[in-house]
Amino acid sequence: MDYETKVFPHTGGYGRYNRVVVVFSWFPNFAVMLNLFSDVFYTVIPDFYHCKPDPRLLPSAFLPSNFSRQGYLNLTIPWLNGSGLSHCELFKYPPNASDFSEKLSRQRVSCTVGWEYGQVAGLHSNFVTEWDLVCSDFWKIPLQHICFMTGWILGYILLGTLCDWLGRRRCFLLSISLSSLLGVAVCLSNSVVVFLLLRLSQGAMLAGVFLSSYIARLELCDPPHRLMVAMISGFFAIFAELLLPGLAVLCRDWPVLQAVATVPLLLLLSYWCCASVFPESPRWLLATAQIHQVKRSLQEFSGRNGVCLRDEIYPGETLLSEIDSAYGEDCRPAYSSVLELRRTRVIWKNCLILSFTLFIGTGIQYCFTRNLHGYSSNFYFVYFLRVITGALACIFICLSVDHFGRRGMLLLSAIITGLSSLLLLALTQYLQGGLVLVLSVVGLLFSQALAMLSAFFACEVMPTVVRGGCLGLVLAAGCVGMAASSLMELQNNSGYFLHHVVFASFAVLSVLCIMLLPESKRKPLPDSLKDGESQRRPSLFLSRPDRDNLPLLCARPPSSDYNPDNYSRLVSATRRMLTKDNLPYRTAVPTRSPLLSHSETQGQENEVIA
Repeated sequence: MDYETKVFPHTGGYGRYNRVVVVFSWFPNFAVMLNLFSDVFYTVIPDFYHCKPDPRLLPSAFLPSNFSRQGYLNLTIPWLNGSGLSHCELFKYPPNASDFSEKLSRQRVSCTVGWEYGQVAGLHSNFVTEWDLVCSDFWKIPLQHICFMTGWILGYILLGTLCDWLGRRRCFLLSISLSSLLGVAVCLSNSVVVFLLLRLSQGAMLAGVFLSSYIARLELCDPPHRLMVAMISGFFAIFAELLLPGLAVLCRDWPVLQAVATVPLLLLLSYWCCASVFPESPRWLLATAQIHQVKRSLQEFSGRNGVCLRDEIYPGETLLSEIDSAYGEDCRPAYSSVLELRRTRVIWKNCLILSFTLFIGTGIQYCFTRNLHGYSSNFYFVYFLRVITGALACIFICLSVDHFGRRGMLLLSAIITGLSSLLLLALTQYLQGGLVLVLSVVGLLFSQALAMLSAFFACEVMPTVVRGGCLGLVLAAGCVGMAASSLMELQNNSGYFLHHVVFASFAVLSVLCIMLLPESKRKPLPDSLKDGESQRRPSLFLSRPDRDNLPLLCARPPSSDYNPDNYSRLVSATRRMLTKDNLPYRTAVPTRSPLLSHSETQGQENEVIA
């Protein structure tokens, strides 16, 4: 059955209860982003740090009391021109030295007793200062982010498939339970290896929370409200980012900040008890032919929305009985997985293109933020500028996408992102600092818009039966782009130029790919693989409203009410046709019985007259 036109309006549409459930689906987004972006504060390196002086490396005649604090540091730690005290080296003096002038030959050695750190941004201690991840152990910092993103990638792929098999609610409850437990365990980490493994596992579970709540809220909306509902959830994420610096200042230590970030996840466990605030998606239940569950769900939604589903004089024409006649009483649930995409042409193409655009949108942001670091080394300048551009990207999508369409705005975002990247790549050494800043901000804004719109677009064009798995693949590609920046840092930014060139080229290439996407503005969500395959690519320019459904790969005849493969639809269509008043023909009662001869008929008429 067509859920958008036949089922959704009879349950109250986007009524009061749907709005309440959508509001409760925004809070998981806040909790997930609070844990995601806290990683920035865990791994930030202090601006000022140096080795602790080691008295064993000094001669026996050396008396620290004869020197000031700064003089003592100058004698024990090498001074690097332009960058202050060395971060990773100490002076080692000969045992019998008595002259401490610069003429004395001194050996440089690595730090032996640890480091002294300045204040970390917002915190007094973090993952770096806890285990001295500087100098030779610096590589463990990007490795931590790569492990965290790897967890998100695995979570999107595995839990996205579970979201199609178990349902949105079960996947959400499983993910929120495990992510809460893992968040508490991260607070108790006592080594780098344990921290990395726990963050990897927690990232996988947080991906399941985000994915299931994102899909559930869109499946409860009608086409006019889908965009606004998705973008408000984006503002919840931005609010979490704005709140994090203040929380970091109040918490002071990273285990306390981790505990505070885990509290919202623990509060979401209340969704176990209150099933009405996060119910199972009736659209998914109907698409997977779970008849008994979908009937209970529709009755609950209609009752809470103030609409009553009850039998009428002709029970076969009511919604619930139509579902019975369409699927049958002995219908078994039918689940799908992303492996079935190998038999499709349109769905896998859409999935591949949107994965590519999301990968570009997240990966190219590193190129713009690195230019911001060159303009100002202040941590909060770059952090809040990125948050502000994210908020502007949400506002831009809200104001333009419903008017100009998903595909057009995705195309515009890709074009501006690619142009900004190419201009920075070719003209940075010839431009003034202000122009570099403007181009970086513009590129960062539209790259964030490209990423947000790619995820939203993917959720709209993927069929309900495989929406979790397909959207998981798209979001996993975005996490690969986020991990690419850590790969550059792992190589000490030695491949930054190649990174910038590759992503700028990809941004230009994506412009051609986006042209192959369909348009989903004000259109129902596809439920089956057949619906996903029937999506059309409209012409980009000079398109007419009556030609919005141009064939993407091959033309197909319009669907008819008479479907020989579906007996229930055939019976229902025949019943509606026979009950119409304006039939193209009328069945008249014969004036005489065809089984009687003409003479017998005339005799009967004479008897009646007599």
